[in-house]
Amino acid sequence: MADSAAPAADGEKSEKQPRSIRVVLLALMITMMLAMLDNMIVGTAMPTIVGELGGLEHLSWVVTAYTLATAAATPLWGKLGDMYGRKGSFMTSIVIFLVGSALSGMAQNMGQLIGFRAVQGLGAGGLMVGVMAIIGDLIPPRERGKYQGMMAGVMALAMIGGPLVGGTITDNWGWRWAFYINLPLGVVALVAISAVLHLPKKRSQARVDYLGAALLTVGITSIVLVTTWGGSQYAWTSARIMELIGIGVAALVGFLFWQTKAAEPVVPLHIFRSRNFSLMSAIGFITGFVMFGATLFLPLYQQSVQGASATNSGLLLLPMLGAMLVVSMIAGRVTTNSGRYKVFPVVGSVLMIVGLFLLSRMDTETSRLTSGLYMAVLGAGMGCLMQITMLVAQNSVEMRDMGVASSTTTLARTLGSSFGVAIMGALFNNRVQHVMAERAGALGSKITEQSAQLDAKSLQKLPAAAREAYQHAVSAGTHSAFLLGTVVAVLALAAAVFVKEVPLRGAGPDKQAGGAAGDAADVPPAVAEAV
Repeated sequence: MADSAAPAADGEKSEKQPRSIRVVLLALMITMMLAMLDNMIVGTAMPTIVGELGGLEHLSWVVTAYTLATAAATPLWGKLGDMYGRKGSFMTSIVIFLVGSALSGMAQNMGQLIGFRAVQGLGAGGLMVGVMAIIGDLIPPRERGKYQGMMAGVMALAMIGGPLVGGTITDNWGWRWAFYINLPLGVVALVAISAVLHLPKKRSQARVDYLGAALLTVGITSIVLVTTWGGSQYAWTSARIMELIGIGVAALVGFLFWQTKAAEPVVPLHIFRSRNFSLMSAIGFITGFVMFGATLFLPLYQQSVQGASATNSGLLLLPMLGAMLVVSMIAGRVTTNSGRYKVFPVVGSVLMIVGLFLLSRMDTETSRLTSGLYMAVLGAGMGCLMQITMLVAQNSVEMRDMGVASSTTTLARTLGSSFGVAIMGALFNNRVQHVMAERAGALGSKITEQSAQLDAKSLQKLPAAAREAYQHAVSAGTHSAFLLGTVVAVLALAAAVFVKEVPLRGAGPDKQAGGAAGDAADVPPAVAEAV
């Protein structure tokens, strides 16, 4: 049976249970904060890092190495937790993350930093998966909504505060502390989890599916590299991109075939027999697509067109992330109290469509108040979706598959963000370059020849006419990117409509209801027994 503490079922520990769970949840929130904050903090410190270590031509790899390692490791961490126990695998991922952080802080050149960031990413792949899977083990689905809503709040706070924290640390302590700051926080989380989290130890007799893990890693790596390099470092039709697409497709097809043969597959394909799980994975992909596209283009629009300062870039997204935080907490609480959840994917998808469409209407005359209201609508939609997708996905599988369900849903969101940034970015760049050539002639083409995204310093150096042309170009590019996001969000609504509302399992009558309602694929008997 799955690795489940099921503290609610243990009468002898009923008095200790609330305090223990609160301590564990605090440690999980710290761990989630570490996973989310890292890239935000490092992004702010990058100019200083390049100034000291050099290697400007390899700058993008500092982020890409981390992202690749995180995405590739995510499914494997989920499976290891299912096979050998959640606590051990989660603590191991924290240790690897902290080792990578310490080594990154000690890096003496850009090559070392890139390698150590990959180590850090390997650990980070297990952080978010471990957090969600442990919540899935400890908390019945009926109670889980409010806790996962809290985790969504932590994610929003990290996205708001990350750039501010990164700037403060870099200015006052130096860029190396952007990595060292992880160490005391990680140790606190590690000690708390070691002392308070008690989950049964397991030892699977089956061997780890190394071939499946290797094929999936190659496939994911190829996808992320295609979406990272395509349209920027290499043309979409270049031989390098075509090679990566071919390798990725071949690896993923081989992976799917092997998963039907492996004794203990990395991603057991039977979890996709649940309609709800498949739909939630699709909605998670689309949410990642939209959210990371929005966080990329909104600050650019506000800095280039509305004249906002780049220093406090995290605060520019406050209306969207604040709305996401509040709504995710409300959605979690309502789900816990009522046991109902289908309304949130449907309403969230509608709000996301409306918000994206409104953002696509922004132009050079749009005020900050108006754009802030539009962002709040989008944020409210994402707040309805962020953690409900994880909750329903976990509710749709057996306890023994809790880890792979959590990792697959997380991976879907990660891949969605890669595709969102790449596809919306390509559309944005193309539109900006076209409008610049149209409005500013040869000068406009020259300005955006290297990059369609100019920083504030470069923008100030432009002649007034070219600067005005660039503002119109960014407005046009933003319009195209968010219009594409609107179309993609319609697919999320279509998926949400087909979600089957299976009552969430919990204490009392709902537990029995959960065991009887719905079809066998959506409510496995083993889940009801485990909770």
